[in-house]
Amino acid sequence: MTSSQSGVAAGSSKTQLPIVQVSAAIDACSQELRAVNQKIHDNPELAYKEITAHDTITAFLEEQGYTVTRHAYGIETSFEAEYGAGGRLVIFCAEYDALPDIGHACGHNLIATSSLAGFVALAEAVKTLGVEGRVRILGTPAEEGGAGKVKLLEAGAFEGDVAAAIMMHPTANHHFPPGFTALAGVKFVASLKLRVEFHGRPAHAGGEPWKGLNALDAAVAAYTSISMLRQQLRPDERIHGVIEDGGTVPNVIPEYSRVNYYIRSPTLKRGEELLARVKSCFEAAATATGCTLNYIQLSGSLSSSMSFLTVSSTPTYMDLRINNTLSREFTQAMTLVGGKVIPRSDEPFTFSTDMGNVSYAVPTFHGAFGIPAPKDAMPHQPHFAEASGTDAAHDVAISCAKGMALLGWRVLTDDEVAQNAVTDFNEKEALA
Repeated sequence: MTSSQSGVAAGSSKTQLPIVQVSAAIDACSQELRAVNQKIHDNPELAYKEITAHDTITAFLEEQGYTVTRHAYGIETSFEAEYGAGGRLVIFCAEYDALPDIGHACGHNLIATSSLAGFVALAEAVKTLGVEGRVRILGTPAEEGGAGKVKLLEAGAFEGDVAAAIMMHPTANHHFPPGFTALAGVKFVASLKLRVEFHGRPAHAGGEPWKGLNALDAAVAAYTSISMLRQQLRPDERIHGVIEDGGTVPNVIPEYSRVNYYIRSPTLKRGEELLARVKSCFEAAATATGCTLNYIQLSGSLSSSMSFLTVSSTPTYMDLRINNTLSREFTQAMTLVGGKVIPRSDEPFTFSTDMGNVSYAVPTFHGAFGIPAPKDAMPHQPHFAEASGTDAAHDVAISCAKGMALLGWRVLTDDEVAQNAVTDFNEKEALA
């Protein structure tokens, strides 16, 4: 039997791809995958509260015959399943958290679905063709500000002979030139996050205002200073924040206020420099109003009594590093399943992801695929939540899942590809 007859693309051993096996594995559970996608989309859940998504995905994997570790690595809504033995390890990262008020306006239901389909397809190819190597799917909750992958990194989820960590993120297809369905090499910027609380002194705003120290004034002064700082920002930098707590009633001078800010920059180094300037705004506001300030730990929980939290640094989302080898292999694989892909973009998206932290730990592929969406719809906008729940969006995610599975196959079975991915990773590590 020839390689093409066995369902593997014809060519040398270094170019053979199990296209038929990958497609058949996904087709065999296509209805179940669509149901998983819809269930997650219709039940949006915030960071670390993704109970329905966790249970839906793990139930699907168990029905497909995989042994699943629920609540993996000490995180309630994480999970892990693995197939294969020996050799290198490929990890598919699944996101499934949503945004407050606007649901899956970032399309994480599609990320979960594409990674799930990619895992099943690659695992089936490994099983059917009897190759050495391991494939894992890892549930990565709380990407939207909760730094789930940072916690998983710290817990050891990406340790061992990891040849590649793989995932893709949806965007609107009008973001790409006509005819292109995806972008392989995506640059995301670093994001440094901090919550700040100001502590003042209450007083009757009408009777004895001079006895008060106004914490809301401190928050407003900081907000205004940062807004003026934006005039001096580079075009690829962002600062954005909200006042989360500014007092209770007008006739009591607020003794407490809290703000939440993101600082974004193309590199971690530049981000840290910008963060120092932002902190100066907070500290000046505290000094001007006579208030004190604390930097709140991101993972801390805010009680209803607004008890003060421990001062600590907050998790940073590092910039996402492109691995040229993995991007090139995905681009070539997608041509075999009917997709046209932009190999890489040197213009960074001014978005951030905790997958950036993973890209500093192991060779990483984080592509973007375009789903049909109105012209006024991009990620984090309400209309994008509607677009992410359509059959057309699901079909694009499934198509890219096949490309990701074929990328994983190349990394597992071709020593040269795997080594080149490591070389790309090491070269960028030296430059970081």
